[in-house]
Amino acid sequence: MTRPPRILVVGDVITDVVAVLSGPLANGTDTAAEIRFSGGGQAANTAAWIAAQGVPVTLVGAVGDDPAGRDRLTELERSGVDCAVDRVEDASTGTVIVLATDGERTMVSQRGANLRLTAEHVDRAVAAAADAGHLHLSAYTLLDAGSRGAGLRALAAARERGLTTSVDAASAGPLRRVGSAAFLAWVRDVDLLLVNADEAGVLAGGLDPAAQARALSAAARRVVVKRGAAGAVWADRTATVSVAPTRRVAVVDVTGAGDAFAAGLLTAWLAGAEPRAALNRAGDLGALAVAKVGARPNP
Repeated sequence: MTRPPRILVVGDVITDVVAVLSGPLANGTDTAAEIRFSGGGQAANTAAWIAAQGVPVTLVGAVGDDPAGRDRLTELERSGVDCAVDRVEDASTGTVIVLATDGERTMVSQRGANLRLTAEHVDRAVAAAADAGHLHLSAYTLLDAGSRGAGLRALAAARERGLTTSVDAASAGPLRRVGSAAFLAWVRDVDLLLVNADEAGVLAGGLDPAAQARALSAAARRVVVKRGAAGAVWADRTATVSVAPTRRVAVVDVTGAGDAFAAGLLTAWLAGAEPRAALNRAGDLGALAVAKVGARPNP
Protein backbone atom coordinates (compact mmCIF):
# COMPACT_ATOMS: atom_id res chain seq x y z
CA MET A 1 0.00 0.00 0.00
CA THR A 2 1.25 3.47 -0.89
CA ARG A 3 0.00 6.97 -0.09
CA PRO A 4 -2.62 7.96 -2.66
CA PRO A 5 -1.86 10.95 -4.87
CA ARG A 6 -3.88 14.15 -4.76
CA ILE A 7 -7.43 13.54 -6.01
CA LEU A 8 -9.29 16.15 -8.01
CA VAL A 9 -13.06 15.96 -7.47
CA VAL A 10 -15.23 17.82 -9.98
CA GLY A 11 -18.90 18.58 -9.46
CA ASP A 12 -21.62 20.08 -7.30
CA VAL A 13 -21.42 22.14 -4.13
CA ILE A 14 -24.83 22.32 -2.46
CA THR A 15 -26.65 23.45 0.66
CA ASP A 16 -28.59 20.44 1.98
CA VAL A 17 -31.82 20.92 3.90
CA VAL A 18 -32.17 17.44 5.39
CA ALA A 19 -35.49 16.42 6.94
CA VAL A 20 -35.39 13.03 8.66
CA LEU A 21 -39.10 12.22 8.78
CA SER A 22 -40.72 10.60 11.80
CA GLY A 23 -42.82 8.42 9.49
CA PRO A 24 -44.29 8.40 5.98
CA LEU A 25 -44.83 11.83 4.44
CA ALA A 26 -48.41 12.94 5.10
CA ASN A 27 -49.48 14.80 1.97
CA GLY A 28 -51.47 17.97 2.57
CA THR A 29 -50.72 18.21 6.30
CA ASP A 30 -47.84 18.13 8.80
CA THR A 31 -45.17 15.46 9.25
CA ALA A 32 -42.76 15.76 12.20
CA ALA A 33 -39.08 15.67 11.29
CA GLU A 34 -35.58 16.40 12.49
CA ILE A 35 -34.36 19.16 10.15
CA ARG A 36 -30.77 20.22 9.59
CA PHE A 37 -29.04 22.66 7.24
CA SER A 38 -25.61 21.46 6.15
CA GLY A 39 -23.11 21.28 3.34
CA GLY A 40 -23.95 18.87 0.55
CA GLY A 41 -23.43 18.10 -3.12
CA GLN A 42 -22.12 14.77 -4.36
CA ALA A 43 -18.67 16.08 -5.31
CA ALA A 44 -18.27 18.22 -2.20
CA ASN A 45 -19.32 15.34 0.05
CA THR A 46 -16.89 12.93 -1.60
CA ALA A 47 -14.08 15.45 -1.28
CA ALA A 48 -14.82 15.93 2.43
CA TRP A 49 -14.74 12.16 3.07
CA ILE A 50 -11.48 11.88 1.11
CA ALA A 51 -9.92 14.65 3.21
CA ALA A 52 -11.07 12.86 6.37
CA GLN A 53 -8.89 9.91 5.30
CA GLY A 54 -5.83 12.19 5.25
CA VAL A 55 -5.54 12.17 1.45
CA PRO A 56 -4.88 15.47 -0.38
CA VAL A 57 -7.94 16.53 -2.35
CA THR A 58 -8.99 19.50 -4.46
CA LEU A 59 -12.64 20.27 -5.20
CA VAL A 60 -13.43 21.90 -8.54
CA GLY A 61 -16.89 23.45 -8.75
CA ALA A 62 -18.98 26.61 -8.60
CA VAL A 63 -21.01 28.46 -5.97
CA GLY A 64 -22.93 31.70 -6.00
CA ASP A 65 -21.33 34.89 -4.75
CA ASP A 66 -23.69 34.76 -1.77
CA PRO A 67 -23.59 33.96 1.96
CA ALA A 68 -24.47 30.30 1.35
CA GLY A 69 -21.56 29.92 -1.06
CA ARG A 70 -19.15 31.50 1.39
CA ASP A 71 -20.41 29.21 4.17
CA ARG A 72 -20.03 26.10 2.01
CA LEU A 73 -16.43 26.98 1.10
CA THR A 74 -15.54 27.77 4.71
CA GLU A 75 -16.86 24.36 5.83
CA LEU A 76 -14.91 22.54 3.14
CA GLU A 77 -11.66 24.36 3.81
CA ARG A 78 -11.96 23.68 7.55
CA SER A 79 -12.38 19.98 6.75
CA GLY A 80 -9.10 19.96 4.81
CA VAL A 81 -10.42 20.28 1.25
CA ASP A 82 -8.52 22.58 -1.12
CA CYS A 83 -11.16 24.52 -3.06
CA ALA A 84 -10.71 25.50 -6.70
CA VAL A 85 -14.30 26.76 -6.70
CA ASP A 86 -15.55 29.59 -8.90
CA ARG A 87 -17.78 32.23 -7.29
CA VAL A 88 -20.38 33.10 -9.89
CA GLU A 89 -21.98 36.53 -9.81
CA ASP A 90 -25.75 36.74 -10.30
CA ALA A 91 -26.21 33.07 -9.36
CA SER A 92 -27.34 31.41 -6.15
CA THR A 93 -25.54 28.52 -4.53
CA GLY A 94 -27.34 25.24 -5.25
CA THR A 95 -29.82 23.88 -2.73
CA VAL A 96 -31.32 20.42 -2.23
CA ILE A 97 -34.22 19.53 0.06
CA VAL A 98 -33.71 15.94 1.24
CA LEU A 99 -36.65 13.97 2.67
CA ALA A 100 -35.21 10.94 4.47
CA THR A 101 -37.30 8.04 5.80
CA ASP A 102 -37.18 4.24 6.00
CA GLY A 103 -33.64 3.96 4.65
CA GLU A 104 -34.46 6.01 1.54
CA ARG A 105 -34.20 9.64 0.57
CA THR A 106 -36.05 11.81 -1.94
CA MET A 107 -34.38 14.96 -3.22
CA VAL A 108 -35.84 18.21 -4.53
CA SER A 109 -33.01 20.02 -6.30
CA GLN A 110 -32.06 23.50 -7.43
CA ARG A 111 -28.55 23.22 -8.88
CA GLY A 112 -28.05 26.98 -9.05
CA ALA A 113 -24.46 28.06 -9.70
CA ASN A 114 -23.42 24.46 -10.36
CA LEU A 115 -24.99 24.87 -13.80
CA ARG A 116 -22.53 27.70 -14.47
CA LEU A 117 -19.39 25.61 -14.05
CA THR A 118 -17.35 26.15 -17.21
CA ALA A 119 -14.87 24.07 -19.18
CA GLU A 120 -12.39 26.95 -18.90
CA HIS A 121 -12.51 26.96 -15.10
CA VAL A 122 -12.10 23.18 -14.98
CA ASP A 123 -9.17 23.33 -17.39
CA ARG A 124 -7.38 25.92 -15.25
CA ALA A 125 -7.98 23.96 -12.06
CA VAL A 126 -6.70 20.70 -13.51
CA ALA A 127 -3.62 22.42 -14.94
CA ALA A 128 -2.87 24.04 -11.56
CA ALA A 129 -2.93 20.75 -9.64
CA ALA A 130 0.51 19.55 -10.62
CA ASP A 131 0.61 16.85 -7.93
CA ALA A 132 -2.76 15.29 -8.83
CA GLY A 133 -2.85 11.66 -9.88
CA HIS A 134 -6.58 11.03 -10.23
CA LEU A 135 -9.75 12.88 -11.25
CA HIS A 136 -13.17 11.89 -9.92
CA LEU A 137 -16.23 13.33 -11.64
CA SER A 138 -19.75 13.53 -10.26
CA ALA A 139 -22.03 12.74 -13.19
CA TYR A 140 -24.49 15.43 -12.16
CA THR A 141 -22.12 17.65 -14.13
CA LEU A 142 -22.67 15.53 -17.25
CA LEU A 143 -26.38 14.97 -16.79
CA ASP A 144 -27.40 18.62 -17.20
CA ALA A 145 -26.75 20.42 -20.47
CA GLY A 146 -25.70 23.59 -18.63
CA SER A 147 -22.63 21.98 -17.07
CA ARG A 148 -21.99 19.10 -19.50
CA GLY A 149 -19.17 20.87 -21.31
CA ALA A 150 -17.30 21.24 -18.01
CA GLY A 151 -17.74 17.55 -17.19
CA LEU A 152 -16.54 16.39 -20.60
CA ARG A 153 -13.58 18.76 -20.43
CA ALA A 154 -12.65 17.45 -16.98
CA LEU A 155 -12.33 13.89 -18.30
CA ALA A 156 -10.44 15.01 -21.41
CA ALA A 157 -8.03 17.21 -19.45
CA ALA A 158 -7.33 14.40 -16.99
CA ARG A 159 -6.47 12.01 -19.80
CA GLU A 160 -4.23 14.59 -21.47
CA ARG A 161 -2.25 14.91 -18.23
CA GLY A 162 -2.04 11.17 -17.58
CA LEU A 163 -4.42 11.09 -14.60
CA THR A 164 -6.60 8.09 -13.89
CA THR A 165 -10.31 8.84 -13.89
CA SER A 166 -13.53 7.77 -12.17
CA VAL A 167 -17.17 8.76 -12.52
CA ASP A 168 -20.07 8.37 -10.09
CA ALA A 169 -23.26 7.92 -12.13
CA ALA A 170 -25.11 10.21 -9.68
CA SER A 171 -28.86 9.59 -10.09
CA ALA A 172 -31.20 7.23 -11.94
CA GLY A 173 -33.80 9.84 -12.94
CA PRO A 174 -31.44 12.14 -14.86
CA LEU A 175 -29.75 9.09 -16.39
CA ARG A 176 -33.09 7.99 -17.84
CA ARG A 177 -33.63 11.44 -19.30
CA VAL A 178 -30.29 11.59 -21.13
CA GLY A 179 -30.34 7.89 -22.10
CA SER A 180 -27.87 5.10 -21.43
CA ALA A 181 -26.24 5.25 -24.87
CA ALA A 182 -25.29 8.92 -24.53
CA PHE A 183 -24.04 8.54 -20.97
CA LEU A 184 -21.91 5.48 -21.71
CA ALA A 185 -20.38 7.29 -24.67
CA TRP A 186 -19.43 10.21 -22.41
CA VAL A 187 -17.71 7.97 -19.84
CA ARG A 188 -16.18 5.43 -22.23
CA ASP A 189 -12.83 4.10 -21.02
CA VAL A 190 -12.85 5.82 -17.64
CA ASP A 191 -10.82 3.76 -15.21
CA LEU A 192 -13.67 3.30 -12.71
CA LEU A 193 -17.45 3.76 -12.94
CA LEU A 194 -19.58 3.71 -9.78
CA VAL A 195 -23.31 3.00 -10.00
CA ASN A 196 -25.98 2.11 -7.45
CA ALA A 197 -28.58 -0.56 -8.08
CA ASP A 198 -31.09 1.82 -9.69
CA GLU A 199 -28.46 3.41 -11.92
CA ALA A 200 -27.17 -0.02 -12.94
CA GLY A 201 -30.71 -0.93 -13.97
CA VAL A 202 -30.97 2.16 -16.17
CA LEU A 203 -27.59 1.56 -17.81
CA ALA A 204 -27.49 -2.25 -18.06
CA GLY A 205 -31.09 -3.43 -17.75
CA GLY A 206 -32.65 -5.91 -15.35
CA LEU A 207 -29.71 -8.23 -14.86
CA ASP A 208 -28.27 -9.46 -11.58
CA PRO A 209 -25.66 -7.06 -10.13
CA ALA A 210 -22.64 -9.11 -11.21
CA ALA A 211 -23.98 -9.36 -14.75
CA GLN A 212 -24.72 -5.63 -14.78
CA ALA A 213 -21.18 -4.84 -13.66
CA ARG A 214 -19.69 -7.13 -16.32
CA ALA A 215 -21.90 -5.61 -19.02
CA LEU A 216 -20.89 -2.07 -18.06
CA SER A 217 -17.19 -3.01 -18.04
CA ALA A 218 -17.42 -2.97 -21.83
CA ALA A 219 -17.61 0.83 -21.51
CA ALA A 220 -15.58 1.52 -18.34
CA ARG A 221 -12.41 -0.36 -17.43
CA ARG A 222 -13.73 -1.17 -13.95
CA VAL A 223 -17.26 -1.00 -12.59
CA VAL A 224 -18.60 -1.06 -9.04
CA VAL A 225 -22.28 -1.67 -8.39
CA LYS A 226 -23.24 -0.35 -4.93
CA ARG A 227 -25.99 -2.43 -3.34
CA GLY A 228 -26.42 -0.69 0.02
CA ALA A 229 -27.05 -3.17 2.82
CA ALA A 230 -26.44 -6.05 0.38
CA GLY A 231 -22.80 -5.10 -0.24
CA ALA A 232 -21.15 -4.32 -3.57
CA VAL A 233 -19.86 -5.90 -6.78
CA TRP A 234 -16.64 -5.06 -8.64
CA ALA A 235 -16.07 -6.14 -12.24
CA ASP A 236 -13.20 -5.43 -14.59
CA ARG A 237 -12.48 -6.96 -17.94
CA THR A 238 -10.93 -10.07 -16.39
CA ALA A 239 -12.67 -10.79 -13.07
CA THR A 240 -15.72 -10.17 -10.87
CA VAL A 241 -15.60 -9.74 -7.07
CA SER A 242 -18.60 -9.51 -4.73
CA VAL A 243 -18.53 -8.55 -1.05
CA ALA A 244 -21.08 -8.51 1.75
CA PRO A 245 -21.20 -5.57 4.18
CA THR A 246 -18.38 -5.67 6.71
CA ARG A 247 -20.60 -4.11 9.39
CA ARG A 248 -24.29 -3.58 10.00
CA VAL A 249 -25.53 -0.40 11.64
CA ALA A 250 -28.83 1.23 12.46
CA VAL A 251 -29.71 3.48 9.51
CA VAL A 252 -30.41 7.08 10.51
CA ASP A 253 -29.98 8.95 7.20
CA VAL A 254 -28.68 7.56 3.90
CA THR A 255 -27.83 11.03 2.54
CA GLY A 256 -24.20 10.99 1.38
CA ALA A 257 -23.69 7.26 1.95
CA GLY A 258 -22.73 6.70 -1.67
CA ASP A 259 -20.33 9.64 -1.53
CA ALA A 260 -18.61 8.22 1.55
CA PHE A 261 -18.47 4.82 -0.19
CA ALA A 262 -16.81 6.45 -3.22
CA ALA A 263 -14.23 8.17 -1.02
CA GLY A 264 -13.33 4.93 0.73
CA LEU A 265 -13.11 3.04 -2.54
CA LEU A 266 -10.93 5.63 -4.25
CA THR A 267 -8.50 6.16 -1.38
CA ALA A 268 -8.00 2.40 -0.95
CA TRP A 269 -7.78 1.57 -4.66
CA LEU A 270 -5.36 4.42 -5.40
CA ALA A 271 -3.21 3.25 -2.49
CA GLY A 272 -2.88 -0.14 -4.20
CA ALA A 273 -5.57 -2.18 -2.43
CA GLU A 274 -7.00 -5.21 -4.19
CA PRO A 275 -10.69 -4.98 -5.18
CA ARG A 276 -12.03 -6.91 -2.18
CA ALA A 277 -10.10 -4.77 0.30
CA ALA A 278 -11.10 -1.57 -1.49
CA LEU A 279 -14.78 -2.58 -1.42
CA ASN A 280 -14.58 -3.41 2.26
CA ARG A 281 -13.03 -0.03 3.03
CA ALA A 282 -15.74 1.66 0.98
CA GLY A 283 -18.43 -0.23 2.88
CA ASP A 284 -16.95 0.83 6.21
CA LEU A 285 -17.20 4.51 5.29
CA GLY A 286 -20.70 4.04 3.90
CA ALA A 287 -21.73 2.51 7.23
CA LEU A 288 -20.35 5.52 9.09
CA ALA A 289 -22.36 7.82 6.84
CA VAL A 290 -25.76 6.16 7.31
CA ALA A 291 -25.41 6.08 11.10
CA LYS A 292 -25.66 9.89 11.36
CA VAL A 293 -27.70 12.79 9.99
CA GLY A 294 -26.08 14.66 7.12
CA ALA A 295 -23.80 13.87 4.20
CA ARG A 296 -20.38 14.83 5.58
CA PRO A 297 -18.03 13.23 8.11
CA ASN A 298 -18.29 14.52 11.66
CA PRO A 299 -15.86 17.39 12.39
